[in-house]
Amino acid sequence: MNPFIQIQKATPVLLAALLFAYFGLSPAALAVVPAPDGCYPGFTTAEGCGALNSLTTGAGNTGVGWRSLFFNTSGSFNTALGAVALLLNKGDSNTAVGAAALLLNTTGPTNTAVGVGALSSNTFGGGSTAVGYQALASQTGRGGSTAIGESALASQTDGEANTATGAAALESTTGSRNTANGFTALRDSTGNDNTALGAGAGGNVTTASNVICIGAGVSGANVDDSCYIGNIFGSTSASGVGVFVNSDGRLGTMTSSARYKNQIKPMGEASEALFALTPVTFRYNKEIDSTGIQQLGLIAEEVEKVNPDLIVRDKEGKPYSVRYDQVNAMLLNEFLKEHRKVEQLEKQVAELIAGLKKVSAQTEIKIGPRRK
Repeated sequence: MNPFIQIQKATPVLLAALLFAYFGLSPAALAVVPAPDGCYPGFTTAEGCGALNSLTTGAGNTGVGWRSLFFNTSGSFNTALGAVALLLNKGDSNTAVGAAALLLNTTGPTNTAVGVGALSSNTFGGGSTAVGYQALASQTGRGGSTAIGESALASQTDGEANTATGAAALESTTGSRNTANGFTALRDSTGNDNTALGAGAGGNVTTASNVICIGAGVSGANVDDSCYIGNIFGSTSASGVGVFVNSDGRLGTMTSSARYKNQIKPMGEASEALFALTPVTFRYNKEIDSTGIQQLGLIAEEVEKVNPDLIVRDKEGKPYSVRYDQVNAMLLNEFLKEHRKVEQLEKQVAELIAGLKKVSAQTEIKIGPRRK
């Protein structure tokens, strides 16, 4: 089979191997003048004082720069461009572009570092991508992170699965599974599983985890399991509808159109459950409302005893809140029932007054006018 057809169907690593095999076994091509510099065995290219100085069995390596890939012996498919780039490397399939990029990498594989000092402290971590001056400069361990921007994830040491896009994004983090997109987003956060989108987003999040901040300058707060979204508070949507969220975190709106409903019938006596409810005043715990403002409402556990369909449950199935929109509909039904009673009473009173007037008129006719 034509080797180029084989190459088209190959994986990247196999592709490289096929290329090496093809060109290594093919008849000698016409020589170019002057001859290429650094044509070494094992498909190796080295240029610079001490570049690939220790290479033994490694293949497909390219070292350009003073002592680039200096200690690499058996590692293969590495590319280093810059002074001391991948200096200590013994791993495979790493790419370092910039002075001191991946400087201390030893056994870590499949890393990409572009920028002076990018991933410079990485030793055994693999699968990380760092683009920018000092990006992921302190990482030493597990890896699997992506940093794009000057000093992005610069202080991360052993965290994993972090993604930072923007200068100084997640600069000080030591946590894992964080995502920051924007200049200085989550800059001082050391927590886990946080998400910030926008320049300066998550600026107040330091040690908290599971925090979401969306919008430029949306600093949020250092509170676990919280969400902050900009440009909503104080922005009126005059003809809109209320937004609800369920225990799975899904946002949505309620619809009142008949085309989305079935088994429609009058509420009748179902709303009389209201009379068994006990409205209360209360204050939230300090971790929820530090100001301690007095609130008015119902207690979900008490409402559940009256009508379980009137409460919202959390992910564990425990009572969490009250469906106040349903309570409002029940109040409307009770109001209309009372209004109809009042209308009926008014009609009866009107009929009674009319009857009394008629009797009074008839009595006056029979008695006749008084004599002077």
